[in-house]
Order: sequence, then structure tokens, then C-alpha cells
Amino acid sequence: MPIAASFEIEYLQYMNAEGKLVRDDLPAFAKDVRQLVKLYKEMLMVRIFDAKAIALQRTGKLGTYAPCLGHEATYLAIGSAMQEDDCFAPSYREYGVQFHRGVKPRELLMYWGGDERGSDFSGPAHDFAWCVPIGTQCLHAAGAALAFKTRKEPRVAVCTVGDGGSSKADFNSAINVAGAMTLPMVAVIVNNQWAISVPRSAQTGARTLAQKGIAAGLECIQVDGNDLIAIRTAMDHAIKRARHGHGGMVIEAVTYRLSDHTTADDARRYRDEQEVKDAWEREPLRRMKAYLMSLNAWTEEEEVALKEQCMKYVDGEVNAYLETRAQPIEAMFDYTYAELPPDLAEQREQAISWEKRG
Repeated sequence: MPIAASFEIEYLQYMNAEGKLVRDDLPAFAKDVRQLVKLYKEMLMVRIFDAKAIALQRTGKLGTYAPCLGHEATYLAIGSAMQEDDCFAPSYREYGVQFHRGVKPRELLMYWGGDERGSDFSGPAHDFAWCVPIGTQCLHAAGAALAFKTRKEPRVAVCTVGDGGSSKADFNSAINVAGAMTLPMVAVIVNNQWAISVPRSAQTGARTLAQKGIAAGLECIQVDGNDLIAIRTAMDHAIKRARHGHGGMVIEAVTYRLSDHTTADDARRYRDEQEVKDAWEREPLRRMKAYLMSLNAWTEEEEVALKEQCMKYVDGEVNAYLETRAQPIEAMFDYTYAELPPDLAEQREQAISWEKRG
């Protein structure tokens, strides 16, 4: 019988779990050791921030928080591959991307602390804010990409989605329109193996998540998401081809969620302890540190000094967050309507009155 079409999904890895190269055709950026050291420093800062944010939540100083432990390489690779005028549409734990693009940790803490002023963050004003509804940010990215193409602007929209989110209609609609209209959009599936308590094996019968882009007519690749060099190389390729009018791409970054899904979750109830222990042997900071040390580009003394520097910086951002004055109670009424409906205007006056009483 004739074959209508055939497809392959390539797998990209440069560095194994021990921090040793498995191929010798390093891309140009990876040959610049200073750049790799800089990205490693950012990865470590994100990890220290992440631990501090969890501690804040546990002590009642922060609302529910979504950790990013184990995702650092994927997120820093995405952020460092993008131009400032590109557009990023995140879900809710891509802190490494956002910090690299100028968002301040204090602003992120404000968001998770229930203060929406955190969404008016530093960095590119055209980036989207955190998106908790699963998958809808992919449609935002597709819309931005359509605008870029319509205006003939050499810009790219990048979105991220989890393995679970890649099963949502929003994601599939977004990549479908990206393929049909040759939009400059890059969709990164951050496959951390767990959609809250649902394992990857129960989510889909597909051998890879990257292949979901094939039906949309997009180029697809699966990458070791714990290998910063690999994911950055895939991002550079995807963004370059999108910027030059060759359409979108789906990248599956295979990593692992080393933490609970959020601080409202207890992953011990559904994950095997040995599975998590094995994942720690493959985590991204461990391998990048080993690689840099093998090049004599990093030392334990520098590691200790950097940790102290990061903790001091994060403590300063935490203090800035904690010292931020709460908005007046009427603020909850003031930013939705140009003119308040009579019933809400009455409630606003009541709220002000109750606040004055006590």
C-alpha cells in the first residue's frame, strides 16, 4: 500500500546526566564559556529564589506558590534565546524566563501574594502575565504571532505549556492555526512527567509529546530539558526560522518536576520515592556545574560565594515585597469599569466605611 506521509521526531542532547558531552558539534554560544557561566549563575539564583518562596508560603507570608525546581535549564534557555521585542506567554512557573527578561522577584512575589500590581512587572511590557488557566496562554501567543505577521514585524511569540496542558484544546487550536497560517510562534511543551497527580503514561498514547505538532504541520523536536545547551540550541533554531517567515515549531523539553505541583499539593501521595531520587541524578544544575568544573571554569569556592550573593539578593527582594503597602480597600472596585454600576458604587462606599471602623 502506498505511504501518504511519514514522520520522525529527532531527539537532541549535548550533555548527559554526568555533565559530559555526548557530541562534539557544540553551537557557537556553548563555546563561549563565559556565557555558560552566566546562565549557570542565573539558574542557581532561580533555585535559591524558589526555595525562599516556598518558605514564605509555609510561614503564611505568601499565597499558594508553584515551584519550578528542576526546570531551570529549560527556562533560562528559553529566556536567553529570545530578543527583547519577542513576546512571551507563560503559564505560571516560568520564573527563569521572566527573570532573564527583567521581571523582578519582588513582583512575582506580589502576584503570588494576591496583589495584582505584580502583574504590572518590569521587563518587556508586551509580555503576557502569568496564566493559571491551563493552556489558554497558547492562544494568546498565536494571536500575538498573527499580529506580528500581519504587521510584517520580525518578531516571534513564544509560549510554554506543561505535558498535561498539551492535551488541552487551547494548545491544539493554537498550534493548528500557527501551522495553517505559517505564524512565527514557538510552543515549548515542558514535559515534567506529571500533570499534578496524573503521570505522563496516563495522559496520552503518543510516544512523544513533540509529535503533536505534526498534525498542525509544524516542525517538531524532542530535547533533553535538563541540558541547557540542547534546549537553547533548539530554541535558537526555532526562533530563527520563525523570525524569517518559515513558520512555527513545537519543542518538547523532557525534564522532571522535583517539587510538589504547588504548595497546595503533596506529591508523596502519588509519586514513588525512588523515581524522585533517580530524577535528582539527572537534574540540570548538577550536570552544568560538573561540565563547567571539567573546563576549569568553575570552582567550589565560587559556588559558595555565588550562593551567598544570591541569598542576599533574594532576601532584599523578599523584604521589598513584605514592605510593599497594601492597596486601599476601594482598589478592588476601581479598575474594572469606567463608570461603576450603582450596586457596586454602593458596595464601594460600604467597604470604605467598614475599613475606617476598624
